[in-house]
Amino acid sequence: MLHRNAIIALSLVATLLTACAKGNRQGETPRKHFTDEVRLAITPVKDQGNSTVCWIYAMLATIETNHIEMGDSVNLSAKFLERKLIEQLTNQLYATKGLRGTSTRATAADCLRMLQTYGLTHFNAYSDRDDFSLTLLYNKVSHLAERASRSKAGIERMQAELKKMLDKEMGPEPLHVFMLGAEYTPLEFAHSVCTSDEYEAITSFTHHPFYSHFALELPDNTHDNLFLNIPLDSLMARIDTALAHRQAVCWEGDISEPLFRFDQGTADLPSQSATQEDRQRQFERFQTTDDHCMAIVGTARDDNHHRYYIMKNSWGTGNPYGGLIYVSEPYVRLKTIAIFLKRR
Repeated sequence: MLHRNAIIALSLVATLLTACAKGNRQGETPRKHFTDEVRLAITPVKDQGNSTVCWIYAMLATIETNHIEMGDSVNLSAKFLERKLIEQLTNQLYATKGLRGTSTRATAADCLRMLQTYGLTHFNAYSDRDDFSLTLLYNKVSHLAERASRSKAGIERMQAELKKMLDKEMGPEPLHVFMLGAEYTPLEFAHSVCTSDEYEAITSFTHHPFYSHFALELPDNTHDNLFLNIPLDSLMARIDTALAHRQAVCWEGDISEPLFRFDQGTADLPSQSATQEDRQRQFERFQTTDDHCMAIVGTARDDNHHRYYIMKNSWGTGNPYGGLIYVSEPYVRLKTIAIFLKRR
């Protein structure tokens, strides 16, 4: 996924250029009016900081909303999985002597895999600190793994040093989760909020047969996660059906378009076709790339009755809609890489 600060900077540049062209006062951000059709319940909007782990935040936001809509109160800790990711990558760096590239970038499928493997805690048990930077921490542990590997210190010794570093930077990780009078291990808690086969990964491209599973060719799909390939109209119908049944959808897609503007809270496309052939062509020309993950939590109409999907982002609340983004239907059709939703 693209670095959050780089995306916001590009969005701000585009907005300022537009404002200057229209003669708007500097810093003025127009607010577009929407009428919500479906609006699912959400936990407070979080901020991933300068990290590239939107895939964790978006998938957890999807799980949270689905539980809230079922009457459960669940607010999950992205920080717990961030720590497990760092531990996993540090072991890889040591064992491969740094020769195999590692990154904090991944897909939402990796979030589902990690919580089934390592567990999960609720947000209050392991919450973010305002001054925490996962990017800086990853740089520190990379140097730690490099030194340990060069000196052949051994993984056990390196892990002991790593634990001290992570405890200092992130705080000690919880060993138990207390929820509604019950005590769980992090793994038990994770399995109570999400089963191993609860969510399905879906995409829509014509270079593989429809109604088959394939490992989507993405730089971030390093674990060769499988996606069900279906026609575009079917993919859109699956999103709409999920929302109609009060279920959120995790969205993975391209946000490099000039009219994706976080500060305005909207994502639009200039008038253009958004067919199956159009999205395939843009994917093959690298005009549709795997940039970001968000949770789809509703639908709305603008004053011209154009349809939008409401997405919960993880860049804080600093836009006109408290951190939510209204993404036009053509944008979703053309720029979606994949979705993750409850199995039918």
